Amino acid sequence: MGKRIHLDRIEQLFEKSPVVDIRSIKRIIKLHSKNTAYAKLVIHNLLKKNKIQKIAKGYYTKYNDNSLAVLCYNPAYLGLQTALSYHQLWDQETIPVILTPQKIRQGIRTVAGGNVMFRNIQKKYCFGFDYYQDGMFYLPYSDIEKTFIDLVLFKQPISKELLKIFRKKVDKKRVITYLKVYPENIRRKVLKLI
Repeated sequence: MGKRIHLDRIEQLFEKSPVVDIRSIKRIIKLHSKNTAYAKLVIHNLLKKNKIQKIAKGYYTKYNDNSLAVLCYNPAYLGLQTALSYHQLWDQETIPVILTPQKIRQGIRTVAGGNVMFRNIQKKYCFGFDYYQDGMFYLPYSDIEKTFIDLVLFKQPISKELLKIFRKKVDKKRVITYLKVYPENIRRKVLKLI
């Protein structure tokens, strides 16, 4: 009877939250930190039954959305081409690009059945994002101004058409404010393009 109550509460947790970490499951089960076997068994069984899937070490979701991986890293945001698509600045398909100052392996990884690109960014440059509604979830995306700066910082190609769109849409005062923390060469490149 007690185990069924744990399972019901764990399933409710997955209903309430798009991403659940193992610590939350342990709190529900009320295990001592040394005895993690039951929590791991519950996770193993939910994974085996395809009720949840792993999206990062110690993080799980019941949704088939690899963008949710951004919620496993703090701070982190979806940026570069992903933000361009979200803000409807271009219509090309893209995989989620997660930028974080956390020490993680950079590159493409498979998450929730799809690819995700992880990029490291210095902590002082990890700003200029907000939570926007994306389908059923609120996810952190860089704003248009920060997306533009990040494209320059990461030496991503910016087409003439995209540059025209940026020139119309960016808030130049916000760009100048953001640029204060960047080195002179990045400031010059960004301001020259705008």
